[in-house]
Amino acid sequence: MTEEILRKYARLAVVSGSNVQPGQLLVIRASVRDWQFIEYCVQEAYKAGAKAVMVDWNDENISHMHYEYQSVDTLCEIPDWSEEKVKWEQDSKCAYLNVSSGTPGLMADIDQQKMQKSMMARMKRMRKYQPYTMNNLGQWSIVALPNPKWAKKVFPEMSEEDAVNALWQAILFSVRVREDNDPVKEWEQHDRELAKHCDVLNSHQFRALHFENARGTDLTVNLVKNHIWVGGGCSTPEGVFFNPNMPTEECFCMPDRNNVNGKVYASKPLNYAGKLVEDFWFEFKDGKVVDYGASNGREALTQLLDTDEGARHLGEVALISYDSPISNLNILFYNTLFDENASCHLALGRCYPENVAGGIEMSDEELLEVGGNSSMEHVDFMFGTSDMTVTGIKEDGSKVTVFANGNFAI
Repeated sequence: MTEEILRKYARLAVVSGSNVQPGQLLVIRASVRDWQFIEYCVQEAYKAGAKAVMVDWNDENISHMHYEYQSVDTLCEIPDWSEEKVKWEQDSKCAYLNVSSGTPGLMADIDQQKMQKSMMARMKRMRKYQPYTMNNLGQWSIVALPNPKWAKKVFPEMSEEDAVNALWQAILFSVRVREDNDPVKEWEQHDRELAKHCDVLNSHQFRALHFENARGTDLTVNLVKNHIWVGGGCSTPEGVFFNPNMPTEECFCMPDRNNVNGKVYASKPLNYAGKLVEDFWFEFKDGKVVDYGASNGREALTQLLDTDEGARHLGEVALISYDSPISNLNILFYNTLFDENASCHLALGRCYPENVAGGIEMSDEELLEVGGNSSMEHVDFMFGTSDMTVTGIKEDGSKVTVFANGNFAI
C-alpha cells in the first residue's frame, strides 16, 4: 500500500476516529506487524496536539503461545501493574485507538476451559474500567489492517500477495479512503446521514420490533422505554465527537433484556475468542437464551453464554440495510467490525447506556431497572438477510413497516 494512502488512513483514524484533543494522551493498541502504520498514527496524533502517545504492542502468535504453554493458574494471574496502567490512562482522560489485525480462528486449537477461565479472570479484574468506553466517557475508536492469514481466509482462491491487496482495497472502500478524496469530510457527511435515519426511528418510539425471514428467524425484540437510536459518531460528556467504529453503517438501540422472544438464525459466522462459529442460532424466552446450536463451534457459544447472567440476554439491536456499501461488496470478512456493518445484528451482553434517556448517568443497577443489560461481554452477531422484514410495533399496537426486502422502508 502506498505511503500516501497509509498516511490518509492514519489521519482519519486519529482525527475522525479517536479525535485526539490538544493536550490529551492517546493510547494505541496494535500488532507489531503494523509498525509502519502506527508510526503514521503517532505522527498524526502529535500534529493534532496530543501531549503524549503510548503504544501497547501485541503479537497474536506470542499470545497463542501463552495460551498453549502457560498453566491456567498463570494465565489467571493479572498483575497489579496492568490494572494500575489502565486506571492511570483513564484518570488522565486518555483517548484510545485500537488497530485490529487478528487472524480468524487462530485460537481454535486452544483448550476452551483454559481460555475461558483466563478471559474471565481478566474481565472480572478490569470490569470497573469498562464504562470508560461503554459510556463514552472518553474517545475510543477501532480500525483494521489486513494480515496475510486473514486475507487468505477471506480470499482463499488468490495468492497471498493478491489476497492482501484485495483485502486492503475492501477495507479502504469500507472506511471511505481513496486517492482522490478527503475521508475526514466524507465521514462528516456520513455521520449526518446516519443521524437522519436515527431521527426517524426515534420519532416512532416503537414498543417492539418483529424480525422475520425465510432462514427461520421469527423474533420479537421489545425496546426499553425512552430509548434512543444512535448511529455513526458519539460524543463524550465534554462534547468531543468521535467515531467508535470505522467502518460503521448501523443505527443501534437498547432492547429490553427481559422481553425478547422467538428464534434467530445467524446469517454470517462469528469469530469469538479466536474460534469460528458457523451456522448458529439462538432461541429466546422472556429475554433469555434458552436453547442454541451451531454446525461448528458450539463450544465457543457455550463459553460466551456462560460468562455471566447478562451474556444470555441482549444488549443491542442494530439495523443496517442489506443494500449497503459493505454488504454490496459481497465479501465475508470473518471480522465483526466489517461483517456487522453488512447486516442487521444483535449483541449478547452489556448494553450501551447512551441508548436510553439519562443512561450515561445511570448505575448498572439503574440500567437494569429500565430494562438495560449488564455483562462483562458485548458480542455482536449478524442475522440480516436480503428478505428480512422488520415491523415496528407502537404502544397502541399499530404497526409500521421498518424494513422490507432487507432494506429501510421508512
